[in-house]
Amino acid sequence: MSAVITEFPMQAQTQWAEELEQKLLNRTAEVGIIGLGYVGLPLAVEFAKAGFRVSGIDVQLDKVEKLNRGISYIQDISSEEVASLVEAGKLRATTDFSVISSLDTVNIAVPTPLRKTKDPDMSYVVSACQEVAKYAHPGMLVILESTTYPGTTSELVLPMIEKPELRVGKQFFLCFSPERVDPGNPNYQTSNIPKVVGGITPTCTQMGALFYGRALEHVVPVSSTQVAEMVKLLENTFRMINIGLVNEMAMMCDRMGINVWEVIEAAATKPFGFMPFYPGPGLGGHCIPIDPFYLSWKTKQAGIEARFIELAGHINGQMPHFVVDKVQNALNEHGKPLKGSRVHVMGVAYKRNIDDVRESPALDIIHLLRRRGASVTFSDPYVPCLKADGIEMDSKDPVACSATADCVVIVTDHTTLDYDPIVENARLIVDTRNALKGHRSSKIVRL
Repeated sequence: MSAVITEFPMQAQTQWAEELEQKLLNRTAEVGIIGLGYVGLPLAVEFAKAGFRVSGIDVQLDKVEKLNRGISYIQDISSEEVASLVEAGKLRATTDFSVISSLDTVNIAVPTPLRKTKDPDMSYVVSACQEVAKYAHPGMLVILESTTYPGTTSELVLPMIEKPELRVGKQFFLCFSPERVDPGNPNYQTSNIPKVVGGITPTCTQMGALFYGRALEHVVPVSSTQVAEMVKLLENTFRMINIGLVNEMAMMCDRMGINVWEVIEAAATKPFGFMPFYPGPGLGGHCIPIDPFYLSWKTKQAGIEARFIELAGHINGQMPHFVVDKVQNALNEHGKPLKGSRVHVMGVAYKRNIDDVRESPALDIIHLLRRRGASVTFSDPYVPCLKADGIEMDSKDPVACSATADCVVIVTDHTTLDYDPIVENARLIVDTRNALKGHRSSKIVRL
């Protein structure tokens, strides 16, 4: 594979850079990925498919054992693909970090959650960097992919790894490259999503761009790790704020008796100056609800208030409450209180056609419904058993539960669901996703 790489100034190379370059060009470099989740495993698979020998490192033994048996636990990666790479000796997994001593490249793709105070929790990154520092050696390329605040690579990672005998840009190379994984997207996956990479020095950037160019289709070098870190935050802050805007518009339209979905559909006919975003029950996934607050936290340290981020976060955070209010009001119109009613939630994944429930608004909605005294069930073709945020429930038959529920709430609009029998059998439906766009019935209440 020959990647398209955006032009970037070349830098005089050291001996270690020249040796690493040859290994990457010959595909003899030993590649390591720390963190085998939604980001790390697809990346490991792409480099293994490109001909490199890849060692995946994870602290979760069950993941390691599954991969070494050729079993995938990520929806976008097939077990057949994993099994063939394991059998060919191109992919292996381990919990032993000492393997780093024999690796030429190490990508860190570990979680970076927020604390309840909305401060970044860097403990996973710190733990991974401590292990890398133990086994770091000349000629190694280290790339952080975990989404984080601007300055993390230079202020946190670099001091942990650099030593007097191991200088960045000379004996080892350090970059940041934001992950852009979109689970369940059939058109854009790890191989063809443009890969941004920025290094501590120009030589670091050069090595990072060459590395990704050996397995991915398009590489975009930038001038620094801070620029690369900010790229990811701009992308997701853009989405978060625009979703917050359209969610606020939905609440306005609801108060004025206007169909917000019709408004958006008509506005989207404008061929310039407008990009449609759609309201929903709240934000989910690991990125959009979380990433902008890394930026908000960092800017507060610089004495700048990220007012757009804070306001959008507040609006989006209120959407589960808005949905439950809609359910309660809809039941009242039918002469029933929410307390004691049977409510069936359709879809608990954070977005359609995936099995990921991280930060899903369905979790908040279930908690709020229970808190108001409702008896809650759910169905989701991708989530047979829900165990998250103190909730333990099994998925039920959607048609049977729709027929017995006092209200059905469509939270995630999986395209594999057949909504016709649900509309036919349900007594009342609150549709938060416009999944029933083509249906006309007085029993349907739209967001």
